[in-house]
This record gives sequence, structure tokens and C-alpha cells, in this order.
Amino acid sequence: MSLETVVFLPLPKSLVREWAPLRGEGEDPGQDGGFSHGPLTLEAEIPLPLELEPGRSVPDLEKLSLEMILSGMLRVISARGEGYNLKPGWLDYYRRLVLTVKPGIFGEFTEAAILKAKNGDFPLALEIISALEGLFPGEAAVLLNKALVLEEEAESLEKSGYESAAETRYDEALAVYEEVLGGDPVFPNALFNAGFFFMRQRDFSRALECFSGYLDQDGAEEEKSGKARALVEEISRRGLEDLSFREAYECVRGEREEEGMNKIRRFLEEHPLVWNGWFVLGWALRKLGRWEDGAAAFRKALELGGDNRDTRNELAICLMEMEDYGAARKELESALREDPEDIKIISNLGVLALKEGRDREAAAFFRTVLEFNPQDAIARASLESLEN
Repeated sequence: MSLETVVFLPLPKSLVREWAPLRGEGEDPGQDGGFSHGPLTLEAEIPLPLELEPGRSVPDLEKLSLEMILSGMLRVISARGEGYNLKPGWLDYYRRLVLTVKPGIFGEFTEAAILKAKNGDFPLALEIISALEGLFPGEAAVLLNKALVLEEEAESLEKSGYESAAETRYDEALAVYEEVLGGDPVFPNALFNAGFFFMRQRDFSRALECFSGYLDQDGAEEEKSGKARALVEEISRRGLEDLSFREAYECVRGEREEEGMNKIRRFLEEHPLVWNGWFVLGWALRKLGRWEDGAAAFRKALELGGDNRDTRNELAICLMEMEDYGAARKELESALREDPEDIKIISNLGVLALKEGRDREAAAFFRTVLEFNPQDAIARASLESLEN
């Protein structure tokens, strides 16, 4: 919402009357026209922000409700006062006023943000969390929830094919994790959740550091400790904390396939039974167009425990290029059962159908892709070609 929708008005007498029961009976106005409000004094000389809907005029001051004023204060607090030309002390006053009138706002807003994120409304979830950041500056629990929402949004964008936007959100989540991990003392749940974030980013050395740190915390929960301990043992047993693995992964992701392939081969010399290493090797080989070698590496990854949709999807790409269409379809259908909304797999099923001459089936797959991601260039171009 634009800044122009917030106006600043003098303290209405009706609002003073509405808050009177909260102050207690018999309390007198404070100095300089302020009114005692528990530990807070209502300052008559400080105007209150009012949020207006676009196109609406300022209503009668005596008809303003508490909720209208709270909405305006939260808008200003969420923006940290930027752009509103506030005088010193005003922002802190608005913050204390909201917390006095709404003492349960932390739990209320936290639950609302989590619910919005679960329903896929990430912008509103982040807007709610931004208000909590303004109300509770530096609060670790708020920062952790922000990181989790950003990560969840990144995963949703990635699944829908918006890889660039997903990467941006992952970077933002990383920045928030780094901020909360830099606290003193470190918030235990931040260590635990950050560990899983780094696992998904293939940064196993950081994941090991976080899970180990969680186990050292006095506030570690028994169930979470069991999970953290198991992951520490798994990472250590498989040697995934070896920096050469992370370096190889980053090379392949950064289009430096030859360098990445050399690094992961050195890793596999030390850890030949780690499926993750074979996956990265297959990924590099596939990107280099070495289909048979790539397929062999992905099959080795499956054999060693890397049975997941990413491995099967990558194997299917190699098989398609090798014109082993039946085997490719089997791998893609298996991958799709794991995640029916992964558009990378759906798009590859469309490509496979095209190669097999099943145009109507291919068109159906590409239409499904475009429902998730209308900007998907491959699906749109393929569909237009089929329809012309």
C-alpha cells in the first residue's frame, strides 16, 4: 500500500474514552495533556496515523475506531517509519501503544503469518512478519519465522519453474538465517532449522555445524535432538562435510561442469559409497551431453540410496537422449508420484511425449506446466508449435 494512504491526525477524544477502561478508574490525565494508559501515557501532542482505503476521505475524528488507528500504526511500524517524516520518539511511542493495547499480538500475528504461508499467500505472510519485526526489533523467533517463510516461498517458486525468483528468495532466507545465527546467545531453534536449510542447499559442512551447535544447547528438545544427532552421524559417516563436495556442487551449478566433475571424482575416490557424489557426477556429465556416462552415474546414485525425484528426473533426461523412451517414461512417472506438482517433471513428460509422436498428450502436459508457470518459455513455445 502506498504511503499516501496513511494520514496523521490529532488524538480524538472518543479514542481517549474508548481506552479509559484499560487505564483503570480514577486515573487523571498525565502531564502535557497525556493520559495514563497502564505503563504508557497517551500523548495528546503526538498525532496518530490512520490508514485510509484508496479514494476514501478522512472520516469524522470522533468516529474513528481503535482498530483504524492500530492499522495505521502497524503500517508505519512495519515500514520502520521510513517515508513518513516522523519526529524522534514517535515510532517508539506507536510501538509501545500497540503492545499496550494488544498484548497478545505476537502470538496472534505469528499464527496468522504461518497460516497465510501454508495457504501460499507468501506476500501477506511476509507483510505480517514485517509488522512483528517492527514491534519486536531483533527478536530471534520473528527472524526465524521470516527465514522459514522465505524458504518455503523459494521452494514453491522453484517447483513452479521460477528458478531465478527462487534463487533470490533462497539468498534472502540465507541472509536472515545468518542474522539470527549471529545472535548471542544463539536461538536453539534457529540452529535446528538452519541445519535443514543448509542440507537442502547441499552445504553439509554448515548443516553439520548447525546440528552440532543445537546439540550443545541447554534448550535442545529431546525429539529434535534425536533428529539432529542422526543427521550429524549421517553427514560424518558419508563424509559430506568434505568441502570438495560443496565446491563440486557449486561448480556444476555455476556452469563450470568440467571443474566440478574433476572435484567430485576426487571426492568419490575418498567416499565411493556416497550417493550424493554420484548424483553430482551424473549432473555434470548430463550437462556436458555425456548421456550414457551420466545415466550410469545416476543409476549408481539410485543403487546407493539416492532414490528421489531429482535423481530419477535427471536419469530420464539422459535416457531420452539415448532414445530409451520406455525407460525414461518409467523414471519420470516414478518421480511424478513423489511430487505430482513438480513442473520440471511434467515438462519432461511433455518433451518425451513429443519425441514419441504423442502430440495431444504432449500438449496436455505443457498446458499443465503453463497453469503453474505462465512464463515457462519451453512449454509455451512447444504448445504454440503443436497448435500451429
